[in-house]
Amino acid sequence: MTLEIEDRHAAAAFRRLVEHLQMRADAQNIDLMGLAGFCRNCLGDWVSEASEGAISKDDARTAVHGMPAAEWKTKHQKPATPEQLARMEESLAVNAKLRGEV
Repeated sequence: MTLEIEDRHAAAAFRRLVEHLQMRADAQNIDLMGLAGFCRNCLGDWVSEASEGAISKDDARTAVHGMPAAEWKTKHQKPATPEQLARMEESLAVNAKLRGEV
């Protein structure tokens, strides 16, 4: 059973997620990718795609990061380890399988 969520509730939850991700800069994008198969950049990209071109990818990522993505990267992103990269690749493979892409 799928519960239909009203747009206003979904929008409020989205804003809360973005606020949470901005607050938790210690949660690295690479770790989010390895665990859940998405990160702040993905979320920004989804906003851009959902806007059908009304919001650029850069502007959407800025909205999600709370600053330009390059600035966020400089301030908060640590170099990825080989283990983190491997987990991310595994997670992306799961995404592809779940979408029927493989």
